[in-house]
Amino acid sequence: MNKTALLIFSILLVTGCTINNESNKTSKMAPANFSIVIHGGAGGIKRANFSEAQEIAYKNKLEESLNAGYDVLQKNGSSINAIQAAINVLEDSPLFNAGKGAVFNSEGNQEMDASIMNGNTLNTGAVAGVNHIKNPILAANIVLDSSKHVLLSGKGAEILAKKYGIEMVPSSYFYTEKRFKQLQKIQGKDTTTLDHSAYLIKNSLIDDHKYGTVGAVAIDKYGNIAAGTSTGGMTNKKYGRIGDSPIIGAGTYANNKTCGISSTGTGEYFIRTVAAHEVSSIIKYTNSNPQKALHEVIFNQIAPLGGTGGMILIDAKGDVYWDFNTSGMFRAYKKSSGEQRIELYEKTAFPKNKITK
Repeated sequence: MNKTALLIFSILLVTGCTINNESNKTSKMAPANFSIVIHGGAGGIKRANFSEAQEIAYKNKLEESLNAGYDVLQKNGSSINAIQAAINVLEDSPLFNAGKGAVFNSEGNQEMDASIMNGNTLNTGAVAGVNHIKNPILAANIVLDSSKHVLLSGKGAEILAKKYGIEMVPSSYFYTEKRFKQLQKIQGKDTTTLDHSAYLIKNSLIDDHKYGTVGAVAIDKYGNIAAGTSTGGMTNKKYGRIGDSPIIGAGTYANNKTCGISSTGTGEYFIRTVAAHEVSSIIKYTNSNPQKALHEVIFNQIAPLGGTGGMILIDAKGDVYWDFNTSGMFRAYKKSSGEQRIELYEKTAFPKNKITK
């Protein structure tokens, strides 16, 4: 082989090796799996309470929310941005007890709460008792990103949100006829109604089974988990009452090492058991399957105290879980594998690998 041929051969050999090396790097850097799970509240959700049109409306809105968050993840967006996109859709809908569909308190006003947590940095943000913020989850993220605090309430939260360009609306924006009638039926009584609860008062069924707190948990292509929750609280709640939704560790928690969680239900009991963090701790310290950890907290810690509700969860591997001790919970998930589920009513089993690990 002459010198010229040898030189060409050497160049091709080196080039080939380089191409192969780059190919190997690409395969090693291939995007990780990603997924998102959402909920729209738990409670007395029974098929008998829903018309076909109502069922379609709720499933369509859950799917819209799911796709909004999933699209962010698919385009290499962060889990923090994905859950905000998903929750925004639910906050803008009167079908749920968050944002536009928020319930009335005992004074005839809305007081909304929301929180968000970054599982990579453990940074958190929350707002409580706000009335003029169109999308409270966005305000919670401003607290996370642009303040040294974790939780801001009332006027202070609204001042910060407005400063950073979060859309503000008049109180009338949150008015819905069904919510107002729901308040009228129990106003003046020492009674509250919870997410999706159907209470009999004077033999009249309160039409409350269609509404609920909303939340989302996501893991992005980079393995970062985020969780968020938004709510209007309880109908006829006392002025200033704050539930679990803006309380990090109770209604919301995210940690890349374990999982992300969003809760819904009787907030006082989720606060007393530090429910979301408790699930994470069980997974961390006992190496327990997430499904078992959820069941332990919901059925063995919250339920004995008289609490009801549910939780959604994504673990560090991107697997999705949920559980609840009510008759139903609006919930849905979508994974990069193509797997997707939207459910409203009683529990159905996850794939076997989800419950037998």
